[in-house]
Amino acid sequence: MNDVTILTHQTCSYCHAAKNLLRQQGIDYQEVDLIEGGEEAAELLQRSGGRTVPQVFIDQNPIGGYTELSEIIANNALI
Repeated sequence: MNDVTILTHQTCSYCHAAKNLLRQQGIDYQEVDLIEGGEEAAELLQRSGGRTVPQVFIDQNPIGGYTELSEIIANNALI
């Protein structure tokens, strides 16, 4: 099983949707809050190259946000 980390913010609707999608698929994930995550959150945001949340990482590789996550799941590419 892949290691999934998701950078989120508590008021972000796409963050909630991404987490719900992962839970529906039975995929465990580590959540890092953008505000409360400190240095880890800053490092993840920098590694992602993005400026928005959610930012999803699979095996420490940034894949994008909710749209990219849903495409990967739809294609059964997250095993």
